[in-house]
Amino acid sequence: MMKIPEWLDLVPHATARDKCIAKTSLNEGSCIFTEPAFTTILLPSEKGQRCDNCFRLPSGKVRLQRCTGCGSYWYCDTQCQAFQWRAHHKRICKGYNTHLSSPEYQALPVHEKNDSILLTHTLAKLSLLTIPYSVEDSPSATVLLSLLPHPQDSVPPPVCPIKPTPQPQLLKRLYARFGNNNFAIHSRLTTVGHGVFPVASRLFNHSCVPNAVAKYVFSSSQSIVMEVVALRDISPEEEVCLPYLDPALHESRRQILEISYGFKCQCPSCLFLQAIGPLPELPIDQTELSFLEKSLRDLVGFVPDLAHTLPERLIEDTPPSLYCMLREGYMAGLSETFSKASHEGQYDVALESGVTLLSLYLLVYPPNYPQTGMHLLELAKTAWNAIITARGLTGDEIQMLKQQLPVFLSLARHILTILGPEDDGVGPLQEIQTLQQLLPDI
Repeated sequence: MMKIPEWLDLVPHATARDKCIAKTSLNEGSCIFTEPAFTTILLPSEKGQRCDNCFRLPSGKVRLQRCTGCGSYWYCDTQCQAFQWRAHHKRICKGYNTHLSSPEYQALPVHEKNDSILLTHTLAKLSLLTIPYSVEDSPSATVLLSLLPHPQDSVPPPVCPIKPTPQPQLLKRLYARFGNNNFAIHSRLTTVGHGVFPVASRLFNHSCVPNAVAKYVFSSSQSIVMEVVALRDISPEEEVCLPYLDPALHESRRQILEISYGFKCQCPSCLFLQAIGPLPELPIDQTELSFLEKSLRDLVGFVPDLAHTLPERLIEDTPPSLYCMLREGYMAGLSETFSKASHEGQYDVALESGVTLLSLYLLVYPPNYPQTGMHLLELAKTAWNAIITARGLTGDEIQMLKQQLPVFLSLARHILTILGPEDDGVGPLQEIQTLQQLLPDI
């Protein structure tokens, strides 16, 4: 039987299967749900950089240790290796490299290769039940198979040979629930792996304007743990929703949700975007674009040297003249401009584009969204570097940045404290603390 926290309830939904509602008031920043992963995989790009079991980065002079059997899994210590050996690795160690070098596996697209390994881990874990593959003996596996299958029937990818051999029907049933239920595991908002969290998949529906988000905690010698955190105060009877994908994907998210998850999102943001139709092209003329960017900043109303709180705006507040700035390519290009200028020391360009990007975030993301907090931290770092180098800045400009820096830090701390420490606990909050300790020196 699926265990649900006493402050949550699963009730019927008008269009979805069910919905998870709050039975009591939930405060912003509160952890309202936790679940250890049923199984996980590390992305190939992270292999050898992070522990395959706990996903932590090695610290200090500690070096990851390879599995002596297959040489393809790395661990931060013998405890993590023993944990994963008991969880599933003992079933796949000998045949893993043969599977990876097989023509069938090599012919798969990247995302199906990831699915192949995650499905292999899942089957290997089920093979180690007292009665192999008797999912009734595993509450998590029972919940997993109770999830709605992907709307499109698809053929499972090849998996690593496992003894005893699983029935093809079980493999097909499991894989049918992968595409629309599994989670991307992130560290500092960058995806590092994928995982199966059956109860979370069963409880939480999607919203492009979510009131909660998932984060992941990495601890030695145990599974990755998902924690669902309230972004704002949630009232009794209110549904708790997570974002299944980036809410800023204005042009593609409805299609992705329909194809990958089998539903049409009816949130206010999606209805607004549907009503305005295809987004207009951005102007080619830089002067015209600069005028629109100033209009965006004015609309949102964030003044970095005066702000004590972030203004709250809705995407529905966007006037027709600024619809073009909702294009996915514009946000991506603006982010690239900010990052490149910041790293190359063009701090005037970086700060202007950074505040414009922040204004766009405040328009398209819900309050206290983690990406907004991370961007505020990057703005603080840029302001700090500009002050320290004083490159091309007048005395008045430096003084203005000294006023803005603590504002960026304070607002970043507020949002990232709501999210709380993630991965192995060493991250943005520590960076903020370090910068705040340095403020008296400037």
